[in-house]
Amino acid sequence: MPDATQPHYFATPSGAENRRRLTLTLAGRDVEVETADGVFSGERIDLGTRVLLREAPPPPDGAGDLLDLGCGWGPLALAMAMQAPRATVWAVDVNARSVALTRDNARRLGLGGVRAALPEQVPDDVRFAAIWSNPPIRVGKETLHELLLRWLPRLLPGGAAHLVVQRHLGADSLHAWLAEQSPEPDAEPFTVVRAGSAKGYRVLRVER
Repeated sequence: MPDATQPHYFATPSGAENRRRLTLTLAGRDVEVETADGVFSGERIDLGTRVLLREAPPPPDGAGDLLDLGCGWGPLALAMAMQAPRATVWAVDVNARSVALTRDNARRLGLGGVRAALPEQVPDDVRFAAIWSNPPIRVGKETLHELLLRWLPRLLPGGAAHLVVQRHLGADSLHAWLAEQSPEPDAEPFTVVRAGSAKGYRVLRVER
């Protein structure tokens, strides 16, 4: 179960929103965004996300669909949209406050390709050319595995997911578990490699 001390894991965070402005650099562009209380890393881009932004290759610059799984206030989705302006970037989170912030930040930056949504709002037939995620490790292994097995099989053939995980929070055991999973029955397991490592984080590349 989610840790009750982490309000960003819940659909409706308790407490006031307290929106505020944050100036930062994303995909080589200086931008101003809004963050708030009750969302993941509402004060800054967290270290794991910074590692993923540095280590992951640019997303495919085509007219397909990309996914930021667990978008928070949107740094990964915004960066993907800047690098792949023809793509549709689905920014997905269970936290409605996060979804609203990402939607507003994309609008502020003129990124019309971002679709911020709750999980159930993503059509079942959408398949992704790339997935980026700083997944919610602290929700517990069972819930995390369910989450990943819901979304990773929606990668297109030849598509890749890049996940950033702290080494001491089980990055290596997650790597081993993912390598045993298949996108569908009777299919070959995912191919999983360590695509990068920095500051105590692993970046895992998962391909089907």
